[in-house]
Amino acid sequence: MLRFGLFGTGHWAAETHAAGIGAHPRAELAGVWGRNPDRAAELAARHGVPAFTEVDALLDACDAVAVALPPDVQADVAVRAATAGRHLLLDKPLALTVADADRVVAAAAQSGVASVVFFTSRFQPNIAGFLASTAAAGGWHTARAVRFASIFQPGSPYGGSQWRRDRGALWDIGPHALSIILPVLGPVTRVAAMDGPRGLVHLLLTHSGGATSTVSLTLDAPPEAVAAEFAFYGDSGVEPVPPGDGSSLTAFGVAIDQLLGEIDAGTRDHRCDVRFGRDVVAVLAAAETARAEGRTVTVPD
Repeated sequence: MLRFGLFGTGHWAAETHAAGIGAHPRAELAGVWGRNPDRAAELAARHGVPAFTEVDALLDACDAVAVALPPDVQADVAVRAATAGRHLLLDKPLALTVADADRVVAAAAQSGVASVVFFTSRFQPNIAGFLASTAAAGGWHTARAVRFASIFQPGSPYGGSQWRRDRGALWDIGPHALSIILPVLGPVTRVAAMDGPRGLVHLLLTHSGGATSTVSLTLDAPPEAVAAEFAFYGDSGVEPVPPGDGSSLTAFGVAIDQLLGEIDAGTRDHRCDVRFGRDVVAVLAAAETARAEGRTVTVPD
């Protein structure tokens, strides 16, 4: 059994991370840590495990960490966990700066721990299969991604998330879009960006092989305009990306399976490891600069 320390107490931590660990036949929850001790105690009690008030104490009690915290907090916890030799099951985005993402990558490499960053769609089998076959087909010239969410409506479990309000759709759902586009079109080399109403941000991306893509995102769409549309265009025609064929909870179970696979095999080359997470952060950071300065920005290696 792989003992997970859960870091985070919000809706995603409770309903996806904790529930997914509890349902997995080869995983168990060792304890919970959160920035709010009362909420940590409540979530821990629901699962019959201890609540921890110190990060290092929970690290001592587990083999791996599952992190559902704001990205800047996650990066520090991930570095401490990797340094302690704990395997990493992290959330997107990996961090809010390339420097912090690089720290996580370096810590994981130095300690040799396995890592998986949970880009939800990448762990839904039909989307994973679609991306593999589409990438293998080649000949793609461009892609279009539209993610219009509406998380600030009454009753939304994410409406009170301060980091989402501060950083917006670029950092919250931008990683999901990039996680689908990059495996097919390759790394991003240049980014241009423009803002629109209601938190809209539009990206124009150039990829290493010469393809281009566009991404349009918001967290504050009118409820009637919520949309998720992805398609690739090229020599074979138009290939829409299918909707995911499972819940986020099911996908999280697949992520645990794949982390266990990395640990069992001793491999450290998962397609959504911290190195891929770092590359996504580099694109997001370049886009942030592009939208602020009104220019095209080169993505650092």
